[in-house]
Amino acid sequence: MDWLPLLSTLAGAAIGVGSTVVADRNRWKREDAKDGRRLRLDVYTQYTTTVKVLGETLRALAERGHPSDEERGLALREAFRDSGIGVASERMWLIAPQPVVKACDGVFHCLRRICEGYADGTVVSSPEDRARWEARGVAAARMRRLMREDLGVGPLTERHSPLLDDRGDPAVP
Repeated sequence: MDWLPLLSTLAGAAIGVGSTVVADRNRWKREDAKDGRRLRLDVYTQYTTTVKVLGETLRALAERGHPSDEERGLALREAFRDSGIGVASERMWLIAPQPVVKACDGVFHCLRRICEGYADGTVVSSPEDRARWEARGVAAARMRRLMREDLGVGPLTERHSPLLDDRGDPAVP
């Protein structure tokens, strides 16, 4: 019996099966990476949207008249709690890489300081208020830059939140 055709057939089959396994594994890795990016994009979008809406809500509540300082503080803290920032933050802690988590936590604490400042009586657009908002803007720009890097998206050429002038209006460069 001639063994050469049998060995050739077995070798061909082994190569075919091996290449199929390698191709399937590579395809699975690509799909897994795409799914991971999609999930992080969803988590990042939820977080940045929550941050933006919460900031607008805090400012609006601080500008509104309240019967007392205590009620103002209660309304602001309740808005912070009810904003969904806690859930968005926890999702971030579970999904995002460490640099993004750290940057998001910085934005979270900036918003907490804004909330507490308003609750303690800080006037909207006062120098102290502008400084807190500027710190939030810097932290948010860093957060977005890191998110974009993680997602493989190029850098932005401008800030999302413009610098403010002395009156609290967007500064014109």
